Amino acid sequence: MFFLTGSGLNDGQWHSVHLNALEYYAMLTVDGDEASTVRTAIPIQIQTGGTYYFGGNFLHTNARSLQRSFQGCMQMIHIDDHLADLRAVEQGLIGTFENVSLDMCAIIDRCVPNHCEHGGRCSQTWDTFSCNCSGTGYTGATCHTSMYQQSCEEYKHLGKSSGNYWIDPDGSGSIAPFRVSCDMTEEKVWTTLKNNLSPQTSVTNAEHEGKAVLHITYNVTDEQVLTVTSTAEYCEQYIAYTCRMSRLLNTPDGSPFTWWVGRANERHSYWGGSGPGIQKCSCGIEHNCTNPKHYCNCDADLRTWKEDAGLLVYKDHLPVSQVVVGDTSRAGSEAKLTIGPLKCQGDWNYWNAASFTSPASYLNFPSFRGETSTDISFYFKTSSTHGVFLENLGTTDFLHIELRGSVVVFSFDVGNERVELSVHSPVPLNNDQWHRVEAEKNIKEAVLQLNGQYRDVRPTPPQGHTKLAFYSQLYVGASSGQRGFLGCMRALKINGVTFDLEERAKMTPGVNPGCQGYCGSYGMHCRNGGKCVEQYNGYSCDCSLTAYDGPFCTDDVGGYFETGTLVRYDFLPDVETFGLQGVKSLSSSIPSEANLTQEELVFSFSTSSAPSILVYISSRTPDYVAVVLRHNGTLQIRYSLGGLTEPYTIDVDHRNMANGQPHSVNITRNLREIQLQLDHYPVSTYTLPEASDTQFNLVKSLFLGKVFETGQIDPILIERYNTPGFVGCLSRVQLNSVAPLKAALRSSLAAPVSTHGILVPSNCGASPLTISPMASASDPWHLEAAGVVFPFNEDKASDDGVNRNSAIMGGIISMVIFTVLCIMVFVMRHMFRHKGSYHTNEAKGAESADCADAAIIVNDPAFTETIDESKKEWFI
Repeated sequence: MFFLTGSGLNDGQWHSVHLNALEYYAMLTVDGDEASTVRTAIPIQIQTGGTYYFGGNFLHTNARSLQRSFQGCMQMIHIDDHLADLRAVEQGLIGTFENVSLDMCAIIDRCVPNHCEHGGRCSQTWDTFSCNCSGTGYTGATCHTSMYQQSCEEYKHLGKSSGNYWIDPDGSGSIAPFRVSCDMTEEKVWTTLKNNLSPQTSVTNAEHEGKAVLHITYNVTDEQVLTVTSTAEYCEQYIAYTCRMSRLLNTPDGSPFTWWVGRANERHSYWGGSGPGIQKCSCGIEHNCTNPKHYCNCDADLRTWKEDAGLLVYKDHLPVSQVVVGDTSRAGSEAKLTIGPLKCQGDWNYWNAASFTSPASYLNFPSFRGETSTDISFYFKTSSTHGVFLENLGTTDFLHIELRGSVVVFSFDVGNERVELSVHSPVPLNNDQWHRVEAEKNIKEAVLQLNGQYRDVRPTPPQGHTKLAFYSQLYVGASSGQRGFLGCMRALKINGVTFDLEERAKMTPGVNPGCQGYCGSYGMHCRNGGKCVEQYNGYSCDCSLTAYDGPFCTDDVGGYFETGTLVRYDFLPDVETFGLQGVKSLSSSIPSEANLTQEELVFSFSTSSAPSILVYISSRTPDYVAVVLRHNGTLQIRYSLGGLTEPYTIDVDHRNMANGQPHSVNITRNLREIQLQLDHYPVSTYTLPEASDTQFNLVKSLFLGKVFETGQIDPILIERYNTPGFVGCLSRVQLNSVAPLKAALRSSLAAPVSTHGILVPSNCGASPLTISPMASASDPWHLEAAGVVFPFNEDKASDDGVNRNSAIMGGIISMVIFTVLCIMVFVMRHMFRHKGSYHTNEAKGAESADCADAAIIVNDPAFTETIDESKKEWFI
């Protein structure tokens, strides 16, 4: 029979065992733990002989024993309270032994020194040790790597929402993780540290030297607070003093009755809304205190309740740790104090970045201190396929991280053997998106991780050094003639310390601080909603969400519609196949456009025919929006959103827009308010009736030129405007972020768009003209004007390079001589000038204009092209 007790006894540590056996009773205790003691009654009598076997009892027979001998060390062996004399056993005086080392313990204590970091518990087997990291906030083979992100900023960019999170600003450093509140509802992320003081805490009687002292504590240590404030872009803390006959700062000239203590136990006598060195409250800064003679409301010493409140924003003084109140002991004096939570915004470490603009550019830093555990982490984005991220060299040791196509490689040598880890990415790493690299080398293993998903783990060689020994500087980028990283790197952290890439980049050629690159300076050139995209030798404009094309999203995308031509764009495609030609894709839809309470419709057009439908937006309900040209060429906008018996119409009666000239239309609706802008005229505002709904339900399709639709359609549209259809040019068509005409004309764009009829690409001259263009025959700058011969025709160019160069040089010399002569004539005329003037009458006679457009062009002062009647000309 047998019985068991104890657990985890193979941890390499010393354990005590006590067996007490009587005739019919046995008791077994391990490590003196009475709770684990096993007691049992034995039905047979226990009798021991004179020989005891330790480690096993193997009979000398040919049969193989099923027993396994004890492997380890024993000491302090007692039998019946007598210490066994192992030295006598060694000398052969008593007992025997075999394969035993006496008077020594051959077990290597692998937990001394303890390689488990951050409070991890070490245990060992005969061959190795392991770390139990539970409850430490760290993970990995040696509990080196933090389980948490460094800030609320990093949680936000991982897609997290507002809430309470554990953060670890120094990563694998010595400062423990702590819990904060993250507010991610605004563009900037707020990190909040709460304190123990309740709002409007009454200040009790004086405790020390006539003053009341209130201690403010937080759920974190001072060191942890410092990691937040030192890396934040901005911090604030609300402070309020509500008083009745209790003075605050004793302004304007007295010593303050009350002050607060901040970081480093420094005393401050300014209040919320003011700043360091200014003994004032917020009302003193804004000149609106109760008593103008004082700079705080409470300093007026009134019997009514007053308050001085505001934000403390000098982050090097925060947080408030103590407030000393000195004027509450008088009869009738009362005061209440409020100290809000410490709130900080931004994370300088997370966005500390540098751009490497040349494969030969690099940053150098002092060599980092080699430890038994070393971790490196950073973010990068690049459009290049190869480059060295960083490198540090020693006499025999080195550490190297490199990008090779879609693979990140981490290699190092600790003295005797090179170890190389690699992680392959299933997506290209040169896609100009942020990627994260995390590398760790410790005494047990090396780990490389990419984007938090892809890992490579290798055991660390047992030979060599346990600490890396480097002699050179740390190079970030190119070194030793290698091809360096080309792109942007940020948040470089080694062993919990963030390297200041921005500051070092300011003094290093070929490296720029930050990652704003060219877009910060030239992004405004991306027009019409185009998005600037960084390139490391320039920038480009992404026009995919606009109705424009070209390098700067300024090229109009338009098409000429012949009779019967239409374009249809489906937001909610029909289940059945759409029976038109040229269908590109009906598999995608835009759920965000399905129900609208606001929309912006922009387009340009030119036509000489009416009536016609310009734009029609349908739905799966009777709701629709239409823009049509009536028979007289005037514009009508029709909104049918439900709730009305007839559609709400906006008639623009004062202009014939079917005059062959380009016109632009911008219609913006927000709930009931509709704003309309035609060409360069001022914006007009209209309001839907109260009975009308404000939601455009289940938007289905957008039609250009003509309607080909099933379901409920306004019969007036079909009867009056749909036949024969729009004939003319449409361009710049965009509904919110959808450009249907561009999708129809660009075969590379997969979109649920289809066409019927002949659609010819054209920019339509989409800029609205306010003065009729000059005929090409009379335009002296038109290349095909009569009598104009271009001076150099490539088709007739001489093959003789010398003659061609001579002609060019002769032309340049002639231009220089002509310019000099003109300047001389101008100077002489200026010295002997005769002035004359005459008045032009070309802008008069609007009443005789051919059409309303011509009259407006002549008389409307809003047009910059209108000729001023009083303009004078000077004759030389």
